[in-house]
Amino acid sequence: MKSTGIIRKVDDLGRIVLPIELRRSLGIGEQDPLEIFVQDDNIVLRKSSSVCIFCGSDQDVEKYMDKGICKKCRTNLQS
Repeated sequence: MKSTGIIRKVDDLGRIVLPIELRRSLGIGEQDPLEIFVQDDNIVLRKSSSVCIFCGSDQDVEKYMDKGICKKCRTNLQS
């Protein structure tokens, strides 16, 4: 793991803010789902690709170039 040097406090509701520079560099947009893992004593966040990047559906999602796209959006893109 590589340190960014960024430190954030957890608020009273248990939330943290990911800085815009970090979100932009990792391609994380508003409403993007993140998977949360625990590895030893670390919390790891990973952008989830199990939902469609266009509509957010979790039905019939397949990966294309490491992104999730549902059947309906694939059909719309092809036509």
